[in-house]
Amino acid sequence: MRSTEITPEKDGEQVVVAGWVHEVRDLGGLVFIVLRDREGFIQITLPKKVVDPETFRKARKVSRESVIMVEGTVKKEDKAPNGFEIIPKKFEILNESSAPLPLEVTEKVPAELDTRLDNRFMDLRRPKIQAIFRIKSQIVKSIRDFLYSEGFIEVQTPKIVSTATEGGTELFPISYFEKEAFLNQSPQLYKQILMSAGFERVLEIGPIFRAEEHNTTRHLNEATSVDIEMSFTDHEGVMKLLERLVAKVYEDVIQNCEKFLNILELKLEVPEIPFPRITYTSAIEIARKSQEIPWGEDLDLQALKTIGAELGGFYFITEWPTKIKPFYVMPFEDEKICKSFDLMYGYIELASGAQREHRYQKLVESIKAKGLRPESFEFYLKAFRYGMPPHAGWGLGLERFVMAMLNLSNIREAMLFPRDRTRVSP
Repeated sequence: MRSTEITPEKDGEQVVVAGWVHEVRDLGGLVFIVLRDREGFIQITLPKKVVDPETFRKARKVSRESVIMVEGTVKKEDKAPNGFEIIPKKFEILNESSAPLPLEVTEKVPAELDTRLDNRFMDLRRPKIQAIFRIKSQIVKSIRDFLYSEGFIEVQTPKIVSTATEGGTELFPISYFEKEAFLNQSPQLYKQILMSAGFERVLEIGPIFRAEEHNTTRHLNEATSVDIEMSFTDHEGVMKLLERLVAKVYEDVIQNCEKFLNILELKLEVPEIPFPRITYTSAIEIARKSQEIPWGEDLDLQALKTIGAELGGFYFITEWPTKIKPFYVMPFEDEKICKSFDLMYGYIELASGAQREHRYQKLVESIKAKGLRPESFEFYLKAFRYGMPPHAGWGLGLERFVMAMLNLSNIREAMLFPRDRTRVSP
């Protein structure tokens, strides 16, 4: 049985539990073992005068983080965790742990992040770390449930591609038989093709790969992206969908993850929608309070921190300069600005989206204007020659969303086995 399935009301019942030895306290004639399973803790109490000598001997010698199975009697005990303890009849060591441990699971002795990631299997045993991923699991479920309820079809697009999604060089090349190939930066081109195919609303939750030489607390080289594309709408339509999704995810996490939020000592509130919206031009004006920044340049970290400090929480930056956005973004009548937006949380960009250019000739012109060759995108452009509807979409960085919601200081905390500029193992 799991720890959450046992209550003080089961006093006198026989149970079998299994898990890891979290702590051992040997008081001579009395041994306490705290057993940890996925859901919590169970106190195993071994009075020398009650349990058989062999069981008592094994319990005294068992090392922390060993895997054990205990069969015994539930005894109501107000001082024990959860109000009960187990007096064992059978105590079996399924796998004994070596000592010393590579890091401290009880969290009494803190460890540096690199040490934790080098020993991630052990780090993931810590209740606070498990809480992050239990909440992340709920976030993914909530996203999927919300988008399904909105009529989206879940798809899986290729992760091995022959050309860059957005042009540029931030790609991981791979050996693919006799051909040149890359790991995909984004499902962007394929989810647009599916609009031509008549799917109308698609979602994908999957890995993306960016060969960016960043080494910051906000960047990963392999991350999880939540992508949607939606026909017969514009940038405003998908912005409204995104803010409703964010609010629903918060609502679900608050309702279903109270235990894990308590472990992390967090109290969340559902953000109010609609989120504030400011144009890129207004954002530049705010950023200029701390630095000189010409109109038309991307917003660097300092600029984003200045803007985030003034706005706080969730907000959109809209109407970006066309020249710094990808070729597939639709411009306004004033072609210097485009129908693009970023969803921000403080200074962290969580999502980027836009209305897409669905007119074939305009798209070809945009590709050329970015210094790219239309021939390299022929598989994509073909779909625009035979009936492409107006459409819009966005991509939301899952790990950044988790980082923002749980107030994590480093995005690596939100990935089970992070991949960054220096780490490809474990």
